[in-house]
Amino acid sequence: MVSRSAKSKLKAILVIDVIIVAAAAGIYLYLQNTGQLAGETQEAEFTVTDLTINPLEAEIGENVTISANVTNTGEIDGSHMLNLTINDELKENQTILLPSGTSKIVEFAHSEMAEGNYTVKIDDQSGSFKIKTPAPTTSNIVLSRLLVTPYEANIGSPVNIKLSANNPGTTPDRLLIKLTIEGELADSKTVELDAGESSTVEFTVNATSEGSHKVKVNALSNSFRAVPAGMHTITVLISPVPKGGGGDFTINGEDYVTPYSALLPEGTYTVAMPSTDPTGQYGFLNWENKDTNPSRTISLTTATILVAYYEHGTSCPSLFIWNGTDYVYVAEVSNHGWLGYINYVTDNPDWPIVYWRNNPWDYIPLGRNQLQLRNGYYDLTLTQKWNEIFYLDSVCLVAVDHPTDVDVYSTLVEQYLDPAYMGQIYTVSKTPSPPISAINEKGQNVLPQILAIDDVFTLGINGAQSQSWTNLSWNRLTLNLGDLSDAEQVKLIVRAIVDWGSADDYNNWINKFFDTTNPAPNGTQITPAPYMEVKDANGNWVRVEESRQFPLPPDGVARTFAVNLTGLFLTNDYSIRLNNFWNVTFDYIAVDTTTQENITTQEIYPYANLYQTFTTGSTASGNFTRYGDVTALVLTADDMFVIGRQGDTVSLLFPATNLTAPADGMERDFFLFVSLWFKDETGNWGYGFDFTVEPIPFHNMSGFPYPLDTESYPNDTTHLNYLQQYNTRLVIQFSHLETSYVTTWIIAVITILTITNLGILVYFKKRGR
Repeated sequence: MVSRSAKSKLKAILVIDVIIVAAAAGIYLYLQNTGQLAGETQEAEFTVTDLTINPLEAEIGENVTISANVTNTGEIDGSHMLNLTINDELKENQTILLPSGTSKIVEFAHSEMAEGNYTVKIDDQSGSFKIKTPAPTTSNIVLSRLLVTPYEANIGSPVNIKLSANNPGTTPDRLLIKLTIEGELADSKTVELDAGESSTVEFTVNATSEGSHKVKVNALSNSFRAVPAGMHTITVLISPVPKGGGGDFTINGEDYVTPYSALLPEGTYTVAMPSTDPTGQYGFLNWENKDTNPSRTISLTTATILVAYYEHGTSCPSLFIWNGTDYVYVAEVSNHGWLGYINYVTDNPDWPIVYWRNNPWDYIPLGRNQLQLRNGYYDLTLTQKWNEIFYLDSVCLVAVDHPTDVDVYSTLVEQYLDPAYMGQIYTVSKTPSPPISAINEKGQNVLPQILAIDDVFTLGINGAQSQSWTNLSWNRLTLNLGDLSDAEQVKLIVRAIVDWGSADDYNNWINKFFDTTNPAPNGTQITPAPYMEVKDANGNWVRVEESRQFPLPPDGVARTFAVNLTGLFLTNDYSIRLNNFWNVTFDYIAVDTTTQENITTQEIYPYANLYQTFTTGSTASGNFTRYGDVTALVLTADDMFVIGRQGDTVSLLFPATNLTAPADGMERDFFLFVSLWFKDETGNWGYGFDFTVEPIPFHNMSGFPYPLDTESYPNDTTHLNYLQQYNTRLVIQFSHLETSYVTTWIIAVITILTITNLGILVYFKKRGR
């Protein structure tokens, strides 16, 4: 007997069976009506037409474009694979998806490396092309600046390859450009350029296999590296490299040693450097991005190189500006203001060296997008990080309004230059012309290195490493500036930097001039100044007049500046030769022939405050400027200085309230004009002075140090009052005192303490204690 519950379950099962059978019957009837049973399926159908081959005749390595029109003639959407065969060999295929009734042009790019006739077939379409050996090329087109980005790519990601092509000739020209990866042809292009024209050539390839891959474009070479997805290389370096090896640092709290390089997962990492290098002699300066915090956090999303710089081989107060969130490093101020720069030797036994006076002025461009207002002020600081004494005389912020279609640059300074050409602001085109050619002292073509601001510098040599003072080593850069016969004004735009070299090199070089077996003649320059030459009517190089000479670029950070060449050329040969004794290297040089545009300048003077930023073990001594408000000392160049030492900072607040807004069609750039001298602890290698505040420099001195029997710091009432009012921070170092003075000083202190103790003793006796 079946229970009631069992009957209910049976009914439910029978109902489900009926539903399934009905559904199946419905599907069967639908398929019967649509003809999709018994093999009556609908398909997408494709036809291939209009096979096109371009060009029909090409050179070895040159790309041939092969295309065909594909049409879906079926009633439903579908996909179709196109096979490209060359001489019956499958070379490539593409699969395309086409909606019903639509067409698409499909292209293949193909090249061959051997002469001959080649048969092409795509589906039922066929054709042919011919490959020939290229005729010997006489192309004048110059390829340069091969860039591969990113250097490190994840497997499957695109890699961009870019280079510059320039036609320096006088007629149109063409050049076949071939790209090979690991020796195999990857792509090719033909570039055609008019006379004097330049263009950028670009390729894109995919990183397909892990490891390093060599890239070659004609004679240029580079490389890229492929790494697994989600991984990137982080590299940490320290500069200069300490003696004995690298320096300790941490990543996310883990200890490591430089040089360090590792492939790590993408993510956030905190890298922290110590405040000093392993020797303890050099302090942390900044990272490669100018960040002055020794600890930095990065997001690792691409290959990253971090370089920590420590104070070494540089000098001058360091300039920082407020960028809206932090103080960022800009430059070292007044490289030309170093005191003790030797000019030439004499046969005068009492004064055997004549020193340069050196020009204390510096004209520093400030990034328009970096300099930001803070509570109505432009906020800047000058910090003496190095073991030096500085003399800050005057500082001014100059706002320059100029038309938006030009840039503005200032000139640099030198003692020998005409003041009319120092600190001038020139307008230049945003697209100045490159030189036609650039050849260094070795006869090498260095034009590719100076075509763009990209931190790719020419190589230089240091004159202080010359074999002897009678056989100097010079950096010589010869530039052909092209035809400037119609130019009313000629300005050179230069980005360069100087490397002074090591103190040992300089010291050894100086000693060669005092070699008793081969002494230098009277008037011989120890470190000759840079000079510029032009051609005369006979094609000889002739030195430009001293008042219009080429300046010496600063060190520390490369600077872009202008040089006025108007009126210097003697013929229609517009070539110049730049001669530098020091290791001067160039990143960018261009020539501008536009006339000077109207500009508006506004000067802002600061509120200045002197304070100590960090303690120092400096041996500098003397009467330094007392801490506090020093505004009155920086408003004019009057030989009344803010005098500071290592660890001191001058805060400079420039009020923006009186600045008028730029007129329509104008934009604003800023320059900092600073007058500042400084001296270091070497005392000019024993040939001049001690590491003390005095002797104090002044603008009318003949050089530094100056003969104390014929010259002196101004001793009028105004300057004497200044010394008594401001320079009251006395720092004494026993190493700078003679023994008799030290003994006297100690005796004086003991006497004062003795008298004081006797007085205290008498006092207590009278009180009965």
